[in-house]
Amino acid sequence: MADVESRTITRLLIANRGEIARRIIRTAREMGIGTVAVYADADAEAPFVREADTAIALEGETAADTYLRVDKVLEACRRTGADAVHPGYGFLSENAEFARAVETAGIAWIGPPPEAIAAMGDKLSAKQLMQVADVPTLPAEALAPGADLAAAAERIGYPLLIKASAGGGGRGMRVVNAAGELQEAVDGARREAGSAFGDDTIFMERWLPACRHVEIQILGDRHGGLVHCFERECSIQRRHQKVIEEAPSPVVSESLRARMGAAAVAAGKAIGYASAGTVEFLVDGDEFWFLEVNTRLQVEHPVTEEITGLDLVREQLRIAEGETLGYGQNDLHIDGHAIEARLYAEDPANDFLPSPGTVLFWTPSTSATARFDSGVESGTEVGTAFDPMLAKVIVHAPTRREAVLRLARVLETTRVQGLTTNRDFLVATLRTSEFLAGDTTTDFIERVNPAPRRDVSGTELHHAAIAVLLEAQARRRAGAKVLGTIPSGWRNSVMPPQSVSFRIAGEELPVSYAADRDGAFSVNIGDAVYLARPRRMGAGLVEADVDGQRVMARVDRQADAWFVHTASGDLSLEELPRFRLPGADGFKGGLTAPMPGRILVTHVTVGAVVEKGQLLLVLEAMKMEHRITAPVAGTVTAIHAADGDQVANGELLIVLEEVL
Repeated sequence: MADVESRTITRLLIANRGEIARRIIRTAREMGIGTVAVYADADAEAPFVREADTAIALEGETAADTYLRVDKVLEACRRTGADAVHPGYGFLSENAEFARAVETAGIAWIGPPPEAIAAMGDKLSAKQLMQVADVPTLPAEALAPGADLAAAAERIGYPLLIKASAGGGGRGMRVVNAAGELQEAVDGARREAGSAFGDDTIFMERWLPACRHVEIQILGDRHGGLVHCFERECSIQRRHQKVIEEAPSPVVSESLRARMGAAAVAAGKAIGYASAGTVEFLVDGDEFWFLEVNTRLQVEHPVTEEITGLDLVREQLRIAEGETLGYGQNDLHIDGHAIEARLYAEDPANDFLPSPGTVLFWTPSTSATARFDSGVESGTEVGTAFDPMLAKVIVHAPTRREAVLRLARVLETTRVQGLTTNRDFLVATLRTSEFLAGDTTTDFIERVNPAPRRDVSGTELHHAAIAVLLEAQARRRAGAKVLGTIPSGWRNSVMPPQSVSFRIAGEELPVSYAADRDGAFSVNIGDAVYLARPRRMGAGLVEADVDGQRVMARVDRQADAWFVHTASGDLSLEELPRFRLPGADGFKGGLTAPMPGRILVTHVTVGAVVEKGQLLLVLEAMKMEHRITAPVAGTVTAIHAADGDQVANGELLIVLEEVL
């Protein structure tokens, strides 16, 4: 082994954004290292930009114009005197040419050698290397433009997976169950891979529909030291992207752990690995197959940190400075159980489509001990240009069951309002009997079908409405310009109750109420009658006794919307105007954009007769392709968007006249 240069890192540039940038900043500060953020236009007010010691604008809106621009990142290093670059995950983190450019500029690269990145960057070549290293692999074939797809599929066998050779995160991936789906899947995967990674190389691989996704964390120094830090189970996925990860796996035995760990170390040694990396496997029973090597820090790295006591970012920085690991395989042990949930701005009830918007209220739970790696705060805008992940919530406990149930409760009591999220879906998933039993194969979501939204009881809804009317009363009294000392709701004669109506989940909720002379309120909601005695209200915090039950809620208003947060979760109620304005009937037969995005391909023309489920057009948003299909059989009577058009959320795209 050649001599390794020892260096001291003093100023670290983070070539990334969001939660991972904040997480890297946190460790760098603890190590006495200055930090530099770079940012796209939309991230100018993001928390990670303010938390860094200094920040450089990359002057652009898209990833291609900012975080993927090697020249801009290197110029930011030059301007700030950064002597190290940490790429985080995604973007340029697995770009060997970027790593070489950083090192050529005399800057420390916080990651593996460029040669190791290049060796694993092409997943097909990586498989061949693993075969030489005696690591089990699944059959796969490259798909060059013009390749005989049918013949390749026949050799691989159905079901199969079309997959981007570069990148990850579920982009450029399509499952194909039958020959009729093959061409469209190949075209879509190739387009998505080119857009997300700048490389449209794809390949075909055998698909195991009901296996487990288990990965091994490896750490190597530049002196030949290499260890594994045990496994992470990452089988709960939608759109081939992980949403819940845990360590250790609930089904990996000591013998299987040893075999997989040895295979991961062999893979690392085969490519001369140094820094933190992950070797991913598919597992079925006691068998496992190589999937890929992620030559970077993984999104789910916190669960490994929690069970080993390591700070993986610190280890990466130490390794880049030329230090040895200072420990061997026998020094590492598993302590308890850790589990992580990814909180996304997405709608599980609408095929997990991204749901951009503003995080109006963000308050991490304090109900139990948990770690929040977040990229947002109250007021953060979540746009369509980048990944919609808001935060990762991590819990570490002595046992798996305790960790799972605590994470569910922490998520449930975290306030995140203003946009649609997958929070309630995560809670429902964690509390299923299947998850608690460790029955977590990759088909979990389709097989178990956890509830996409929380089922709100009538009592909870009524209590939320009471909290809103109490808060509204207090605010009106506080803002009164005359007779401000008169108690809220006081009258010198018998008057009919006051009334207000709310809309929640599409349903109207009429409420009437009257103030009693002792300060209590009599409230009628439908057939239910309540007596509410307020203890505190008027500053966004409502506390009241409702028929002898203590009700506590955070209550805030934005325009006509009231946002309520209780110990059971979040609710939003729209206050309806007292006098309704006449309006036109809703449009019938129109297909609208489910989110802001760009029209990639239109598959129909005006006058076309289509069948139910037929693909009409493809919308690209947040670097993913979304299929707009016909909800019924009918005739296309109008098309309001062309290929390449940028469309807004809810914008009319196609008018379809149903065939009766």
